[in-house]
Amino acid sequence: MLLILCYFPKANFWCFLNRAKRLFLGSFFALFLLKNIVPKLKLFAPAVIWFFVIFYLLVMPGDKIPRGGIFSIPNFDKFVHASLFGMQVLLASFPFFRSKYASAGLFFKIAIGAIVYGIAMEFVQEYFTPDRDFDILDMVADSVGALTGFACMNFLYKRMQRKQQAVI
Repeated sequence: MLLILCYFPKANFWCFLNRAKRLFLGSFFALFLLKNIVPKLKLFAPAVIWFFVIFYLLVMPGDKIPRGGIFSIPNFDKFVHASLFGMQVLLASFPFFRSKYASAGLFFKIAIGAIVYGIAMEFVQEYFTPDRDFDILDMVADSVGALTGFACMNFLYKRMQRKQQAVI
């Protein structure tokens, strides 16, 4: 209604009020974001960085992957996959650890997200990266790593809950 009045010359006051209200609410919202949301987003920075590290490592061409030394151990890449995705779950779960949203269900959803990401990355390796192959065992290793990360985070969360109940 106020926006329609802005098109009439005698309604300049209403136009001014409407613009002032939008500016005030917009600045209030921006202040709310800066004060409450942005500091909490910083907690997710390690998980986001790790997400891109995983992406880079998994789309790296096959000829760039080292072959000697520790990498010559049979199935060492499975250990690497499990470690990458276990760490992803831990880093993504950490911001929620002491929040009111923390729960085993939330940590499990994060682990499922990591598993889906691992499966998707196997398809990316197959169709979009040179000298890399689709491997079911890599998906299994990604899943084992994600579920191990979930188990660790769940264990730490339950332990923290028991300590808090003992203090009360």
